[in-house]
Amino acid sequence: MVVARCWGRLHPKLEHRGSWSDHEGELPIVEGTLVHLAVGYLPGSRDPRPLWLWHSDPAADVHDVDRLWRIFLRRFDVEHTFRFPKQTLGLTRPRLRHPAQADRWVRLILAACTRLRLARPLAPDLRRPWEKPLTPDRRTPARIRRGCPRIRQILGTPAKPPKATRPGTGRPPGRTSSPAPRHPVGKKQQKKDNPPA
Repeated sequence: MVVARCWGRLHPKLEHRGSWSDHEGELPIVEGTLVHLAVGYLPGSRDPRPLWLWHSDPAADVHDVDRLWRIFLRRFDVEHTFRFPKQTLGLTRPRLRHPAQADRWVRLILAACTRLRLARPLAPDLRRPWEKPLTPDRRTPARIRRGCPRIRQILGTPAKPPKATRPGTGRPPGRTSSPAPRHPVGKKQQKKDNPPA
């Protein structure tokens, strides 16, 4: 059971300029709605703590408040969705040469996520011994990915079988090549200057 209470037209006390550094004069009064969320029970006999939320609409009604706390709880799904493409599907791993290649790579990652989402009803539940069984609509992307080889056997492929060919001629004699420049996708590590001895 969830009980949500709200108070409208309240404003926080702005003490630091922070994002208001360009504002001239006294700091403004920013009104909004304060929401107090109390949960009666959490699984695992955990002690539920109250949750305080701030909504920028000073005249939020009951429907807005109900929608607000539900959206806040969905933020965990959004955060883990971004974490999954970045870490598990390797969004930060490629060392790309051009921005257009980065755009294509992001589209490929999104297509892979969509494929896993659509494959939920087809994938068998290949779970580890310590994992609980899940219904098809609740399976995680990692479990669906484990079942992808079996899905490929069921669905087949529209591609024709590969033809046997002779190897190509290769690089002409006397020509050498150097590695192409690569640009990392992730954060750049700043090199610390060594202090003079």
